[in-house]
Amino acid sequence: MAVHSERVQTQSPESGKAAVASTDETDVIVVGATPKRSGRPVNRRVGQSATPYLLLLPAIAATLLLLGWPLLKTVLVSFQNLNRRQLIQHLTEWNGFENYTDQLTSSEFWSVTGRTVAFTVVNVVLIMVFGTLVGLLLDRLGKRMRLALSLALILAWAMPVVAATTVYQWLFDSQFGVVNWLLDGLGWHGMAHYNWTSGQYSTFFVIVLLIVWGSIPFVAFNMYAGLTTIPKELYEAARMDGAGSFKIFGAVIYPIMKPFFLATTFLEVIWVFKAFTQVYLINKGGPDGLTRTLPVHAFLEGFGSQRFGVGSAIAVLTILMLGALMAYYFRIILKQEDEL
Repeated sequence: MAVHSERVQTQSPESGKAAVASTDETDVIVVGATPKRSGRPVNRRVGQSATPYLLLLPAIAATLLLLGWPLLKTVLVSFQNLNRRQLIQHLTEWNGFENYTDQLTSSEFWSVTGRTVAFTVVNVVLIMVFGTLVGLLLDRLGKRMRLALSLALILAWAMPVVAATTVYQWLFDSQFGVVNWLLDGLGWHGMAHYNWTSGQYSTFFVIVLLIVWGSIPFVAFNMYAGLTTIPKELYEAARMDGAGSFKIFGAVIYPIMKPFFLATTFLEVIWVFKAFTQVYLINKGGPDGLTRTLPVHAFLEGFGSQRFGVGSAIAVLTILMLGALMAYYFRIILKQEDEL
């Protein structure tokens, strides 16, 4: 209690409690009475609570500008009959849900959708399995070997997608590819000039190998980071109970790392489902459109055939499918939080 003037202690006639009165008429403080709250702390708390939102404003504005506006334009174009003629003549022809009904009743669209789902499942399973194994290996290796493996993973992870795809095109080239040369040297002479992009499954093999190779480092590093948080006493207790490696993984590692597996699997599903660069650059969705996935299908229908309304409708349907996956994932997360 700070008083800046001469103080005289008196007895309050109403409450009988001691009071300190200042000769200055501006301040009178009664001891034992409830002090009046100033408005400044409230304003300060309001300002502090608003600060995080103000700091988020630039990021929100950039997101709305760079993502929200293109998404809105895509949705608007999906309700239009926008082809080369309309584009040249600057015509706007609205056709309602015609683009959507044409795609939802098209056997080609559902064939591409099923292919995309199967492609996603195969990639995500391989990524999670091999990424988990590499993460477990990082946890078991010595310091030098762990450093060497980590550097190799970082180099694979840091390589741009276009550069990695170009390298794989060279590796599997039918004339000068290293893979064909190696298989020929091992005795498979029929593979000397094999064209890996001539068939559906061989093309998908190259694409899957490329995507899995580039995605393993993310899973491995996250797995290793999670393993470092598990106390060593849990492993020792499990071994004392006679548990082997598989039992330790199922009873110790997986329950603790379950949030990691859910989050990583969900992210990989999104990344693989919308993969475009690898699929398009390897063979442009060929041969005969048999390796088209939904993102490539939307691009080829929109820019390749110059049916921009149809391509936009396919893109919006793809976004809705990813939105349904996100809703399912958030439902699982909320259910886990309720259980905790």
